[in-house]
Amino acid sequence: MATATKSESTTNLKLKPLADRVVCQRDEADEKTSGGIVLPDSAKEKVNRARVIAVGPGRRDDNGTVHPLSVSPGDYVLLNKYGGDEFDVDDIKYTIVKESDILAVIEN
Repeated sequence: MATATKSESTTNLKLKPLADRVVCQRDEADEKTSGGIVLPDSAKEKVNRARVIAVGPGRRDDNGTVHPLSVSPGDYVLLNKYGGDEFDVDDIKYTIVKESDILAVIEN
């Protein structure tokens, strides 16, 4: 089970990704420009940064060995702007990607 947070409400996301899949929640797009102009939804760009919510057990090779993923829930990662499949659960948007689609892990 993974927990996702949006604003102050919390939803339990009961989702177990398979193989080398990773469920992420993208950061919210900026509502205003640096000059203070409010952006409509159609003008907002997708955000590359996302928080990992849940991960699958790992990729299985031809010999049957499972290779665990290099990311874990709570990590922040960079995703391709238009990669992955998006879905909504309780008005919260999630993106599911293969581990190979993750560009980088953001370290603090």
